[in-house]
Amino acid sequence: MHAPVSHKLFEQQLWLSPHRCIFWEEEKTLIVSDLHFGKTGHFRKSGIAVPQNVYKEDLQRLVNQLQYFQPKQLIVVGDLFHSRENKELELFRKWRHDFPHLEIHLVKGNHDILHDSWYQELGIHVTPGELQVHDFCFRHDLEQCTTQSSYLFSGHIHPGVRIRGAAKQSLSFPCFYFASQFCVLPAFSRFTGIALVRPEDHENVFAIVNNNIVQLQ
Repeated sequence: MHAPVSHKLFEQQLWLSPHRCIFWEEEKTLIVSDLHFGKTGHFRKSGIAVPQNVYKEDLQRLVNQLQYFQPKQLIVVGDLFHSRENKELELFRKWRHDFPHLEIHLVKGNHDILHDSWYQELGIHVTPGELQVHDFCFRHDLEQCTTQSSYLFSGHIHPGVRIRGAAKQSLSFPCFYFASQFCVLPAFSRFTGIALVRPEDHENVFAIVNNNIVQLQ
């Protein structure tokens, strides 16, 4: 497994994983966003033949991160699921039973539309707006944030950055985007697009390139 990269933020130790998540060491918390579980099943129901192994690989990657970091809790910054319940979510139900002691907090995203009873059955604590944990705040959509005094972690846009090479060539990669007042996490799911961000000089961007973290600025 490729090693995570250290990033200090307000005297808190964060570990940025090339597998698109953050481990918050002091709180023993794994932070992820935009997993979109069930998305491939949703596409297949619409007649688009997306293979189920895409979803299984994402789920296994989450298992690997939990086994590596051994967190006490998981914070999902929105879009844990993609749409209404389908057969793929039965795999998630079985996965949840394998981690019965893991505390899961879901900050609802625009795709999290399952019935409240589904989350309750699986022991998922749901926050509809903003979740505050000490000096950090978690909200799915940065633009809807109402908290000004806390550092914000968000998702939603699936941030990416373009790296330019010789002969006008360029490639785009998912990234962690740290600004002075907020961080935007990459989508955990690999079955997503990206929205290019244009960071300022004082901001920090960590691109995910071939399962490695590359700090660009």
